[in-house]
Amino acid sequence: MTRPADNPWLSRFAAFTALATLGLIAMGGLVTSKGAGMAVPDWPTSYGYNMFFLPISMWKGGIFYEHSHRLVASGIGLLTALLSGWIWARETTGWQRKAGLAGIALTLGLIGIRTQAVFVAVACVALGFVVYGLVRLARKSQPLRWCAVIVFGLVLVQGVLGGLRVTLFKSELGIVHGMLAQLFLTLMVLVTLLTTAWWRNMFGLRLAVEPSDKARRMFLCVTVLIFVQLGLAATMRHQHAGLAVPDFPLAYGRLWPRSDPAFLSEVNARRMDVRDFNPITAAHIHLHMAHRIVAALILAGVFGCVWTLRRQLGAGHLFTRLAWGWFALVCGQGLLGAATVWTNKAADVATLHVVLGATCLAFGGVLTVCLHRLTVHRINAHVLT
Repeated sequence: MTRPADNPWLSRFAAFTALATLGLIAMGGLVTSKGAGMAVPDWPTSYGYNMFFLPISMWKGGIFYEHSHRLVASGIGLLTALLSGWIWARETTGWQRKAGLAGIALTLGLIGIRTQAVFVAVACVALGFVVYGLVRLARKSQPLRWCAVIVFGLVLVQGVLGGLRVTLFKSELGIVHGMLAQLFLTLMVLVTLLTTAWWRNMFGLRLAVEPSDKARRMFLCVTVLIFVQLGLAATMRHQHAGLAVPDFPLAYGRLWPRSDPAFLSEVNARRMDVRDFNPITAAHIHLHMAHRIVAALILAGVFGCVWTLRRQLGAGHLFTRLAWGWFALVCGQGLLGAATVWTNKAADVATLHVVLGATCLAFGGVLTVCLHRLTVHRINAHVLT
């Protein structure tokens, strides 16, 4: 098949979808910060109405935040479907093109049937396509095509997880829902990168000095650590452990806080924050401190990545400068984490903390993929010579 010509409008549309996804993550963080996740107790309907026809007169208080989140999420789903269809039509021909586009159209039609059983069935099928797409990616087969399949499947699974979190009242589903949102954003940014001419031209790069396998592994490990950190953060938010330790940089005035029953009884007796109605437990304190420790490890790890690239590629190299940008984002994220504690978990600060965390993951993921591509190019060039 002849390689299709680069289309800047496809890249722009993908970038717009990625930015919209980041906005949706911000809305999700705000919903959690406002304690509005259960403000609309049914799904896929909203107080018995078709979600898209809920009377505006009911959009008050927590309902406004949660219902707006649902509507924007539906918009992201539609944008992802359009983007995936565009990529599939561009990257395939013949029966594959027709079958793929028909599948997307059928999925959108089934979603119009507003019953939970249909949604769950669609998500199960979508999960199968996600797994198949990952297998094809592992074989290094048409990455853009299969990334499009993966993001379309993931957005369906993500939507259903969000709904089931409401109907099943399971905070564990909320944690998975939050983590999958971060992963989806990273993949969406990667799809945007894959649609650019710059990505294709990376095979033509001739570098005087190239990043080593060690650098690539370092970036991968730190990016995975950031994802683990986001999992800890999601668990903290859904267990209301964000203020389990209410001071920073110390913890209850110590390097490591007490967590014995007598101390916990004293802490819970003098709490003034009515938002976190569950008593603080030793597990909450340990979770909070683990989040701080991993944050320090990430900061050190990202600096190590920067220093490794600086030694290997030089201070002025593009990837070294990008790595410094990553380090700056992580430093800003650390400051926002501290500010979240100092401001008594103000909703706007906590939401910015969520958004920047997602950005750090996406930035690290894309840098890791770029370094991997350069490494593969170097190995292939060595084999050919």
